Amino acid sequence: MSDYTPQFLTYFERLIGHEGNFTNDRRDPGNWTGGRVGVGRLLGTKFGIAANTYPFLDIEHLELEDAKEIYWTDWWLKIGAELLPAAVSYQMWQFAVNAGMDTAKKALQYAVGVAQDGKVGPITLGAVARTELNDTLLRFNAFVLDHYTSLSTWPTFGRGWARRVAQNLRYAAVDN
Repeated sequence: MSDYTPQFLTYFERLIGHEGNFTNDRRDPGNWTGGRVGVGRLLGTKFGIAANTYPFLDIEHLELEDAKEIYWTDWWLKIGAELLPAAVSYQMWQFAVNAGMDTAKKALQYAVGVAQDGKVGPITLGAVARTELNDTLLRFNAFVLDHYTSLSTWPTFGRGWARRVAQNLRYAAVDN
């Protein structure tokens, strides 16, 4: 068992509210081990842990505590969530889970006006510190919505993604 921070535990509960239980929708590229519809094996997604990222995991029988550990070690720590303001760390982490770590890093860089190279280091962190928090949150979520609407799967999953962005804007208002 890891030493989860209180912030992580709070945000994990939020994330699970978005991600939910086992799904095996053939139209969802994340449910396939190859990351594209019809490529690889259809293993599904549970608690947001997807076959395209974890092709050797028994997704259907994944336990919530195992998902928590995966999110802590593979996502929270790797995204550097503790280096960011709390309101930003949640937005960045949950978007990384949904759209990929590189895309989330670029969203943060877009939000604070630095080159979108996908590397969050001193330049990006400095820009985060200098940028008004509300501006960062609003621009970050604008990037998120633009990203979702650009996907070919928007007609299928867009309504759920739009609801996710709306809820995340509510969280941003609470967290700032």
